[in-house]
Amino acid sequence: MSVAGAFNALKSSTLISWKSTGKLQQTLAACVERTGSTLHSGTTCTVKLWPEFAGRGRYFDLRSKFIPASIHCVQESPLCTTLAKDGCKIRTVEHLLSALEAMGVDNCRIQIDSAHHDVEVPIFDGSASAWVEAIEQVGLEVAVDHCGNNAEKMAPSLKEPVYVQRKDSFMVAFPCERVCITYGIDFPQVPAIGCQWFSAAFLEHSFYAKQIACSRAFCIFEEVERMRNAGLIKGGSLDNAIVCSSNEGWLNPPLRFHDEPCRHKALDLIGDLSLFAQSGSQGLPVAHILCFKPCSAKHLTHDVQEKLSLVATHCMLILSASYPEGAKIAMYFRALVVENERYAYHDGNVCF
Repeated sequence: MSVAGAFNALKSSTLISWKSTGKLQQTLAACVERTGSTLHSGTTCTVKLWPEFAGRGRYFDLRSKFIPASIHCVQESPLCTTLAKDGCKIRTVEHLLSALEAMGVDNCRIQIDSAHHDVEVPIFDGSASAWVEAIEQVGLEVAVDHCGNNAEKMAPSLKEPVYVQRKDSFMVAFPCERVCITYGIDFPQVPAIGCQWFSAAFLEHSFYAKQIACSRAFCIFEEVERMRNAGLIKGGSLDNAIVCSSNEGWLNPPLRFHDEPCRHKALDLIGDLSLFAQSGSQGLPVAHILCFKPCSAKHLTHDVQEKLSLVATHCMLILSASYPEGAKIAMYFRALVVENERYAYHDGNVCF
């Protein structure tokens, strides 16, 4: 099954219902422009974010060819999320879409000035901070349609547990009253990174801006040559990523957070899940989403259709048997089931 088909199966399945968020759709109050270098091609790109009518959602405008920020347009690509349609490609969209989703920009025309049909969104410092600052610079306003009417903002709400696995990575989602994300990474070959967990419940835009958006992309120093030989990260530098060596640790400290790599994975996940959005709706499912191991959301959902019928107890058995952290996670899942899927939080974070 294609990635787009897998996401579509989830969107149209009986496990998802669309509910009102109690809010109106929003857009930018004015146009804002940013120019920067790109990560993989190493070129310079200018992006303009324009206000858009309610119900139009988020989409890219490349030489008057429109590419919706939708899972239907996702194309498999290494080390970034790529959207493609009608011969046009937009690469490395995840940081921008993450910021738009988390900051509440439901409708937006994303114009990219380029003479080429294959372009890339600027990387800036490797985080989403530049996009958050751009959004905050112009502010938001209620979006209206061509007739001047506003539109209700809907959100996909998960009704039953879902489990998806791809090799040694997995994603589990549980019904929840709000959007929660728990992300785990494990780099045993790089002690300075090791195993990390980050968990958060999204309540305010300010939390995303201060705790997630500023986390930078990271890479392993010993893998840099291989990636460059593959034609990737031509524009990569110590200015747009934090780099860690297996033997020497971090090459460009200090980190912004002790768990910055894990927080950045959560940033990427929000960008990928934003592709659920349609017609100005929220993309992030109202659910508690737990991911383990560094793999993007689009890859984890490759086998989602065959996994949709799994229940929480089945998840517990699989995780306990397969992963070093499985016993701890299984105990947590079991507690969720016993407590009628009510989640325990401490200072807004999930407690394991």
